[in-house]
Amino acid sequence: MGREDQIEEREVLESIFPDEITDISETEFRVSVALDIPGEEDQDPPTILLQVRYPEDYPEKPPHLDILAPPNATPHEHFNIAEDRDQLLASLDDTIQENLGMAMVFAIVSTLKDNAEQLVQERKDIITKAHEEAALAAEAEENKKFHGTAVTPETFLKWREGFLQEMEEKRQQEEEERLAELKKAKTKEPARMTGRQLWERGLAGKGEEEEDDMPVEGIEKLKVEAA
Repeated sequence: MGREDQIEEREVLESIFPDEITDISETEFRVSVALDIPGEEDQDPPTILLQVRYPEDYPEKPPHLDILAPPNATPHEHFNIAEDRDQLLASLDDTIQENLGMAMVFAIVSTLKDNAEQLVQERKDIITKAHEEAALAAEAEENKKFHGTAVTPETFLKWREGFLQEMEEKRQQEEEERLAELKKAKTKEPARMTGRQLWERGLAGKGEEEEDDMPVEGIEKLKVEAA
């Protein structure tokens, strides 16, 4: 492929990436590659600048590639071009080898985008899994509070002995409380008067009215006879 073919590929790329491609020279350009990260549609996507320079004998030989960060790029939690550059460039080797002898820049851009998105997703998955494992561990620890000791004949007999003792202590306490209430009620009852006391007070066989009508002499006589 000669210079004319390189120009032709460049024109095709411009029709595919009209807003993403920028010329640096006649044989060098940059393609802005925005990553699509699931769950981050409302955020500014991380973006890669792929710099491509044609060698004289391209595509029999691969293009010179570099990966750059856009100026004033928003930092991303799971992607850092300075740290990921070498790994991403190495991930393009298979695509380059498969396309030697053909226009390959579009394939390189597609592979770079896929690999970068996969790298970000893998890192997010690791963090998500770590959070899930931490949540499961916390839940398991919390559930321990609701799981009793495994029941065996020995633990059951021990529990039964303690239960019966507790019931007996409760019965004794209730009995003591009942007796205390009876004793208290008995103390409050008025003492019953003897027959003599009833006669002396004129309460036996006569009402208060009869007692009021009885002469004093009669009352004294009754007292003497009773004595």
